[in-house]
Amino acid sequence: MSPNAATQIPRAPELPRPGAGALRVLVWIVVLGIIYAYGWQVTQINLGELARKAYLVTPLLSDLVRPDLLERRPRQEIAEAGIGLDGAPAPPPETTRGPGRLTISTTSAKIGDPLRVTGEGFTPSRPLELIWRDQAGSTTTLHRTTTDATGRFTAALTVPNVIGTSNHVIARVTLEGTVLRPSNALNLTFFRMIETVFLALMGTTMAVVCAVPLSFLGAKNLMSRSPISLWVYYVVRTIFNIARSIEPLIMATVFAVWVGIGPFAGVLALGVHSIASLGKLYSEQIESIDPGPIEAITATGATMLQIVRYAVVPQIVPPFIAFTIYRWDINVRMSTVIGFVGGGGLGFLLLQYINLFQWKQAATAVWAITFVVAVMDYLSAVVREKVV
Repeated sequence: MSPNAATQIPRAPELPRPGAGALRVLVWIVVLGIIYAYGWQVTQINLGELARKAYLVTPLLSDLVRPDLLERRPRQEIAEAGIGLDGAPAPPPETTRGPGRLTISTTSAKIGDPLRVTGEGFTPSRPLELIWRDQAGSTTTLHRTTTDATGRFTAALTVPNVIGTSNHVIARVTLEGTVLRPSNALNLTFFRMIETVFLALMGTTMAVVCAVPLSFLGAKNLMSRSPISLWVYYVVRTIFNIARSIEPLIMATVFAVWVGIGPFAGVLALGVHSIASLGKLYSEQIESIDPGPIEAITATGATMLQIVRYAVVPQIVPPFIAFTIYRWDINVRMSTVIGFVGGGGLGFLLLQYINLFQWKQAATAVWAITFVVAVMDYLSAVVREKVV
């Protein structure tokens, strides 16, 4: 050792040149400014249009916050009688409101045959319509009259040219005053919303059944034990990535052409896309589990199935349940969009309202979606709290 080694002073680290950090920050500010300036131009952002054209959207927003929920309808008495055509049996009445009774001279007839319709028990001296409803649900007004002083009437009709053999004759008497009832939009929205929820449920269930086994094949920590299993891992993950990159809207269009317009096409579209999404989430959860139990069970000479059963499954069940519930919530909202291309559910009804510029009726559908999503979010939180 040199005699001067002990007295040597270590060289101080080289300090950054003054102003170097500030220059780097300035460069980044300039670069980001150029990027956002170009993005502003490409996206054609014009904040002035928001103020100048606000009057165009005001009526629309006004209708959207006033959904069509209730309406006043005339008080009515309704009586029905079934009639079968071409030898078919007469169907039972479907809707009856009030004490009135309707009788047809025959319960089986043919197109063009004369009919004699009598009614009794209705409110006296009130206007009355006789309506024919065919098997498809289409209605035609055949006769208008007035009940007599005792609440009776008699009318001669001719069987119209209709499709189907199961038909009804309806007597509708209009009374004084009105009654507040759920609107037609609310009734349609309710049944379509039920269809939407179950559409999402069936699509999610189909996805879970397929995604759970595929997720084990897409987990690298389980599939890296041999070249063959590693090749299977890459194939499965590639399938997940391809399927996730295709929007459910496109899938719904394909399936609507394949199986026809309706909720089945929506179930298939949501199911296929959810398989890829849940498969990726499940497999990543498997990859992030604690390796300790796997190493311990592997050291005992356990098979792959035993490792999965005793070391992997207990760690993944709670997050799997959370992912599944969250995906169902996503599918409820997504099913509204795929309904635009014939995937069934509430979206199909919403599209009709939008095309007809019926914004209050469209608002009914939009608020129904909001309500259901909020309820599902609350229920899923309760389930996660108890299970996860």
